[in-house]
Amino acid sequence: MTARLLVALAVGFLLAGCAASGPRAPEVGVSAEFWSDPASSAVRQAEQWRSGDRRDDAAQLDKIARRPRAVWLGSGDPFPRARDVLSRAGAAGRTAVLVAYDIPGRDCGQFSAGGAGNDAEYRTWTGRLAEAVVGQRRPVVVLEPDALAQSLSSCRDRAVQARREALLSGAVATLTAVGAEVYLDAGNPGFVTDTATLADSLRRAGVGRAAGFALNVANFHPTDEVVAYGRAISDRLGGARFVVDTGRNGRGVYAGPDRPTWCNPPGRALGPPPTRSTGDLRVAAFLWIKGPGESDGSCHGAPAAGTFMPDYALDLARASDP
Repeated sequence: MTARLLVALAVGFLLAGCAASGPRAPEVGVSAEFWSDPASSAVRQAEQWRSGDRRDDAAQLDKIARRPRAVWLGSGDPFPRARDVLSRAGAAGRTAVLVAYDIPGRDCGQFSAGGAGNDAEYRTWTGRLAEAVVGQRRPVVVLEPDALAQSLSSCRDRAVQARREALLSGAVATLTAVGAEVYLDAGNPGFVTDTATLADSLRRAGVGRAAGFALNVANFHPTDEVVAYGRAISDRLGGARFVVDTGRNGRGVYAGPDRPTWCNPPGRALGPPPTRSTGDLRVAAFLWIKGPGESDGSCHGAPAAGTFMPDYALDLARASDP
């Protein structure tokens, strides 16, 4: 499907609007807007514990299971999963949060290595995601966690950076054309300290056409620190808005020994629940982008990235406010 056809379809559907049933009452303190998967791993685990002899643990896990989390879309055709999520979210009168995660050379070959095989495959992939969005309730899309921050720091390569910026700019254009609310990932305060360089890269990657940028995805930096960092970037981008991943930042970054600060660190806690009511006009939303309890990677005997770890999730919940 061509970009011109996608735009034409998008305009037609957006003008027509899409019907949705009324939302259920949300959990206290949680935005009524965002969609929570009723069949997530956290929900299933809580139900299993509740039906057995772990009712107290199930009640703790409900702090995760009952709150909205993003759905990640990686390698393979994103259309079926995205359309299913968007259809169910729309039927519930809620906004889905999707993460597009298929950039070539993803994660610079680390725990989440993979992604599209080449630039052409990536353009096809983002086109298929855009097709899934057409006619659905407008989703939030967080675009390619770590892609720019890594090419500017840990796997620095000017050629890779330029290619990623071009691909991301195209993805922003494709997804915004069909009505998605796109936030281009900008890493976290521990990744790129030179906000001028980061802002320049975001600009080349199309942030001016996006809804803004995203911070702290899958990381643990405390909310106030991330917001200050985001405002510094925003100042260089003419006041661009941003979203913050608060899923696991309730106790900040791990400072203990013998373990990566970003890979399943112990003693962490849930952060502020997902909401648009952030108290800061620059901060578009607090979101749980990385699902609390999902592995960051196979460090220290942990399972593969993205695998739900019930005991780790329970520790996060227990360490959090009621």
